[in-house]
Parts: sequence; structure tokens; C-alpha cells
Amino acid sequence: MREVPVEQARRIAIRAQGLDGRARGVLTTVRRLGFLQLDPISAVAPPQHLVLWSRLGPFETAALDRLLWKEKKLVEWRAFVYPVEDLPLLRARMRRALNRNANEWLKENRSFRRYVLRELEQRGPLLSREIEDHVGHEREHHEWWGARKMGLMLEILAARGEVAVVGRRGKQRVWDLAERWYPDTETIPWPKAEKLIAEKRFKALGVRLERGRLVAHPDAKDGPVPRRTTFLSPFDRLIHDRARAEALWGFHYRLEMYVPPAKREYGYYVLPILHGDRLVGRIEPVFDRREKVLRVKGLWWEPGEKPVDVDESLASLAEFVGADRVER
Repeated sequence: MREVPVEQARRIAIRAQGLDGRARGVLTTVRRLGFLQLDPISAVAPPQHLVLWSRLGPFETAALDRLLWKEKKLVEWRAFVYPVEDLPLLRARMRRALNRNANEWLKENRSFRRYVLRELEQRGPLLSREIEDHVGHEREHHEWWGARKMGLMLEILAARGEVAVVGRRGKQRVWDLAERWYPDTETIPWPKAEKLIAEKRFKALGVRLERGRLVAHPDAKDGPVPRRTTFLSPFDRLIHDRARAEALWGFHYRLEMYVPPAKREYGYYVLPILHGDRLVGRIEPVFDRREKVLRVKGLWWEPGEKPVDVDESLASLAEFVGADRVER
């Protein structure tokens, strides 16, 4: 590892994350990034799609589904998508104990757990709503899990590696026994897996912030970055670590969708604008799916940065989401 000046660190970070225009293919890109984060918020497009678009431009989103559910080259676990070759590392995490509350809840609901596993064994794959309430299980409302608590049980069993997400019907997850879905893999002890996970993430980032210093991964490659303009998902790993983003670009960013409108500095779902190796501004595009219009609700430039032409990037984004036109 070596400390690098900020100008070099920016180039390394952009190149390591495949944002320099060289990214090719969904699977190759996911492998390079290490994972994609899933989230239901899609003011423009789901974040897993937006992260790939930032690197690939308009791509066939069905390719991601195909890699997940047909070719099984990717796996979904706990709202993230990983390359299937990382399954031994994921299984090491699955074997770790849950927190005390989850463990106690699981002990208190032993018969419920056995019932869910038996239903999946006999009738799976199933949607959550296709599993009837367990006999004797009393409903009580919870603001996250509703009254059934089926979702909570499935989430805990998935975290333990007992069940798996094996598909989707619309936005609903399809569940089955993990042993029927995951391939056999080697067993890696957690201390070794933890080191491998940290190493993979460091390599994917290219540069990390350590005690105020920008440190490059030993395999990180420096080189010129073309003046390519794109927009970043709020969940993009380039800006996910807010302290690192400020150290690299002096770019202060927060997702304001949970901030009351009157207190927002910018907007509900604002995307950073990347131009070459600089974060030059922010944009708030919103896709009106009914009218098929991509509307720009706001555009802001960072202090000291010259405005850049975003028309081409907006046209690319409009094509990707299926908008007929862009309104600014």
C-alpha cells in the first residue's frame, strides 16, 4: 500500500470502479465492483440498474435477471447481488451468529421456523404470501414486518443461509430452501473470509481513506481518465463512503429523500455528476413513467467547477429508462 496525492487518487478510484468508459458487460462489471446494492426506491431507475448504466450506458436489464435466475452466475443475499464465486465468503458470514434479539426471537419461534422450512421443502419455491400462517401463531402488528411476521422469519432464515431468494415475480421475492439453490462450495473459516472480503473491497475501490491519508491498493492502476460525463446513483460505491468522497473531491453528499422538503438543500433523489475524474455537480432527474418523460427538477454546479454539457448523458439515461423525451 502506498499513500498517493489526491489527483492521482481520483484517477485510480475512477479506473478501479470502471467509470472511465472501459467497462464491458454486466457480469464483468459486477465482478469488478464486487456487489450491487438493491433498493426499492427508483425515482429514475432501481439503483442496481443505475450503477450499471453509469458504467455501461444503456444496457439490457434482462441480462441481470438472466445472470441471477437462469445462469446462476450471480446470487442475491440480504439486498445485495454478488458474483456466485463469492458464495464461500458469503457462507462464512451466514455461519456467524445473529444478534441477540434475532437469536432469541428464533428460539421463541422454533415451531414457526420448522413450519416455514417444511412448507418450502414440500411446496417451494413460494412467495411469502403463499405460505399460510402457522397454526397457533398470533398476529400482532409491527411497523416493519406487518402482522404476519413471515417476512421477518424469511429474512432471518436467509441471513443464516437456510433459505434463499430464487427469483422474483414483479417486485416480490420468491423463496426456496438454500440447499436447493446454492451450489456446493468450499468452507472458509470466518477470519480468513473476513480478510478476503476486505481485500476484495479495497481492490474494487482502488483507494481508501486511512487516518486522513489516501492509500492506494497495491494492484491499483493509474492512467488518464477521459472527459466522460455520467450521473451516479446515491448508492454508487464511488461516493458511498461520504468521508472518502470529501477527501477526494471536497464533495459533501447526502441522500435527502428522508429529509423534510423544506429542509432539503437540493432535492429528493439527487445524483452526483461525474465528469472525467471530477465530481462537478448534482442533478435531479425524475422519470414520469405514465407520460414517459424524463424531467430535470434541478441542476447544481459545485463551487469552482465550470458547467458541463449534460445533454448527451440525459439522452442516454432517457433511452435506458424508456423515456420518449427529456424536459429541462
